[in-house]
Amino acid sequence: MDRREFLTAGKRSGTAVHSISKTSARTYSGLNAYNGQWTKNEVVHLLKRCMFGATLADINYFAGKTMNEAVDELLNPTAPLPAPPVKDYDGVTGATTPDNDVVAGETWVNSVNNDGTIQSRRRAAFKKWWMGCIIQQDRSIREKMLLFWHNHFATETVDVGNANFLYKHVNLLRTKSLGNFKQLVRDITLDPAMLIYLNGRLNTATAPDENYARELQELFTLGKENNPNYTEADVKAAAKVLTGWRADSNVNTFPSYFTSSRHDSTNKTFSSFFSNTVITGRTGTTAGDLELDDLLNMIFARNMEVSRFMAKKLYRFFVYSEIDAAAEANVIEPLAQILRNNNWEIKPALSALLKSEHFFDVLNQGAMLKSPLEHAGAICREWGVLFPNAVTEYADAYGMWNYVMTVAANYQQNLGDPPSVAGWPAYYQVPQFYELWINTDTLPKRNQFSDLMIGNGYTRNGKKIVIDAVAFTKTLSNPADPNMLINELFEMLFRIPISQQAKDQLKKDFLLTGQDQDYYWSNAWNIYIGSPITTNFNIVNTRLRGLFKYCMNLAEYQLM
Repeated sequence: MDRREFLTAGKRSGTAVHSISKTSARTYSGLNAYNGQWTKNEVVHLLKRCMFGATLADINYFAGKTMNEAVDELLNPTAPLPAPPVKDYDGVTGATTPDNDVVAGETWVNSVNNDGTIQSRRRAAFKKWWMGCIIQQDRSIREKMLLFWHNHFATETVDVGNANFLYKHVNLLRTKSLGNFKQLVRDITLDPAMLIYLNGRLNTATAPDENYARELQELFTLGKENNPNYTEADVKAAAKVLTGWRADSNVNTFPSYFTSSRHDSTNKTFSSFFSNTVITGRTGTTAGDLELDDLLNMIFARNMEVSRFMAKKLYRFFVYSEIDAAAEANVIEPLAQILRNNNWEIKPALSALLKSEHFFDVLNQGAMLKSPLEHAGAICREWGVLFPNAVTEYADAYGMWNYVMTVAANYQQNLGDPPSVAGWPAYYQVPQFYELWINTDTLPKRNQFSDLMIGNGYTRNGKKIVIDAVAFTKTLSNPADPNMLINELFEMLFRIPISQQAKDQLKKDFLLTGQDQDYYWSNAWNIYIGSPITTNFNIVNTRLRGLFKYCMNLAEYQLM
């Protein structure tokens, strides 16, 4: 019996949905508004799913609001967008066309330079910067939604090549992350990075390229589970609709543009799945836009398929990987209906999901494994790791962000570079899903990173990022009380209950150094606070580091 089956046992006294057999359901909760208790436990669950970790400051902040207020604030970012990436690299050595127009420490996002060496260095800077955006994220769901869309509309940095296009692409996903899905699909279709990645710029009347036309239907809107579904003929017809679009790397706004002479102006006929729709061929400068609108209107007219597909994607990213009959009826169907009723606006659907009894159901808490980015990002954020100033010490900041990004890549989530157009397998591969993140290679690497950060840290150019165990403990409500310290620590770190016996044993082993009385810790802490000399600091620091290291190596630490 696994954890979910164990937790489910004995909890099914409620009335089941009549059309669902009891044996098919993991939980019977649905999209009804959650009206249960709102404690720090629920706050932490919400934050870990919507952000990269839950810091103590964020937990305390949202605990002072109602559940509705907390979700609304997360879904309505007010912080400005992150400042764009800067030149942290050597812009001369090895370059045929150095980017001397960009001053070190200033942004290159509007600088035209097609030199391969320069673009390679900009791509590296772009990836470092993105990791920095995660670590420095604002108090909203925006960065998590960016990862959701990055996985959904996957691109790879080397395949795109041009870092200016990559920044434009990510900026589009970030700014439109909580907007209209149909509009976002249209924007992505004409996005220069996507035009390069899926060969849209090579798609012409004389040589139609089916790559984007296929993924538009299979991966981006309809999915491949429907029966009936789009046909190969539909892929070919859609490819013809999309002919003529190109990307310009020689203009500092890095636009896409349409060339009518490269466009197939014949009529395009689709299958019975699309009601035998005929998209009338056009000519002239507006032909591309008009036919694209016709194509998207035709696809989104299959509103049941599109809405269910997206409801499942949102569910698996924010709630749980398995969708059984009960979840299908009680969550997916009403969530899909909300998408349709709100003309494809994402925010109303997310709001309903995150405020639902199903989201806060105990069976959905601690039921997901942290992705590598969630694991590495949360270690930096939750423990209050201090990074160099991104403005005055940009080279060191980028170097530190690069280290964290590389760590996550080493345990199989390379930011900016999912393994294929389908994204990371852990988000879609049946039946393992998130379990793919943990194996005999990646788990030791996760523990090595947490061990390093609570140990000697990572040093670069004489600067260090490290978990300051004592500084972190000072942020707790009553660090002199070992019981409150343990409880508040576990409340933040773990998403499934830890027994009192286990807590007491950890307290004794680490904080009390094998003794039985709580004052062995309280006295040590108070003596340090009263006289923070090196000897007193080392006593409490050694105990805390041992406790924190042990906690981060527990299997439960990998859950969220």
